[in-house]
Amino acid sequence: MEKTFWIMEATGQPKFPFRIRITNQDETLLCLRVQDRWPGTRGHIFCLREDPQTQASLYPAEEIEKMPVISMKRYGKRLAIVLDRAINKRCEFLFLKKKYKQKEGEYEQIFWRTRTNLIQRKLKAKLTTRGSPELHVVIDKSERYSWSFRGCIVERRTLPAGDYALVSEDGLKAVVERKTFENLLAEFGRMPLLHQALGELELYRYSALVIEANYSDFLNPQKLRFYSPSFTAKALAELQALHPDLIIVFAGSRKLAQEWTLRFFSAILAHEADRLPTAVSEALDRYDLPLDFKGGSYYEVREKVLKALPEEFNRQDLARYFPESETKILQRVLADLQKEGQLETSGRGKGRRWIKIRNKSN
Repeated sequence: MEKTFWIMEATGQPKFPFRIRITNQDETLLCLRVQDRWPGTRGHIFCLREDPQTQASLYPAEEIEKMPVISMKRYGKRLAIVLDRAINKRCEFLFLKKKYKQKEGEYEQIFWRTRTNLIQRKLKAKLTTRGSPELHVVIDKSERYSWSFRGCIVERRTLPAGDYALVSEDGLKAVVERKTFENLLAEFGRMPLLHQALGELELYRYSALVIEANYSDFLNPQKLRFYSPSFTAKALAELQALHPDLIIVFAGSRKLAQEWTLRFFSAILAHEADRLPTAVSEALDRYDLPLDFKGGSYYEVREKVLKALPEEFNRQDLARYFPESETKILQRVLADLQKEGQLETSGRGKGRRWIKIRNKSN
């Protein structure tokens, strides 16, 4: 997986002395001119977008920091970023559109802020997604005694997966599989088939298994006919463990399951409609983010192993170059480099040595 980097540059310009570039391979995903190296306690920092193909060449800059990006995720108009370092690692950019007061059209405002800023401002409770006025819901033809979705466009047809689906111009946006308490108990008797059905459901970006019962119902001996509470607890745990991308909801009742699904669909549609600027959205869609997370100072340790250590090194060399606090990270780096074919070992225990294989690219 190609790495995505956060690059801070000094521009030498008085109003915007720094530039932030987020890059993947040779492509710049986002380029912003900013007024400081980090928001810190001064509050939100106003940003000015640059076209990396034109403006960057007009304002040459000197690189002063380069850091791997762990995660880039969109939450409505916010782009949240996590950097691979111990401090000053989390921040976000807020993209707003404002209407001109004295002429038609809109202009863009971008603010860079951190968790510290948000805590200090004591913002009022505010959801990222706003309610969507109209939903188009498809109910599978085989669904008996189906849920009702008042105020929505509802149609019945055969669905490729699930019992309910949210539809947009791009096709199925989200799918939900409905199970009653009795339905799910019956499915436990054919777990391989249930896993296949949930695996197909999990292929969709937004998918959920919504159960019209409480979790405690599956642990109540008085409600279980054929299974023990221990078995049902293990079965439910297996469903989540084997399908980590599937949302599993114990709604408690038919009414609450229907309400949860309606709110779920509404939030998804609002999230899809509330886009970031086109260039940023397209960049996020092209790359599979969140990125390859190694955590902490992984990449710094990796670079030191490859460039600072001798061609052959032992445990004494490792102890000299790396403090005890980096032991776990170092172990992961060495294991990864061996898997990649960049290191080989000889000997065991205290006499173990690591040898760099230089015909492999670093």
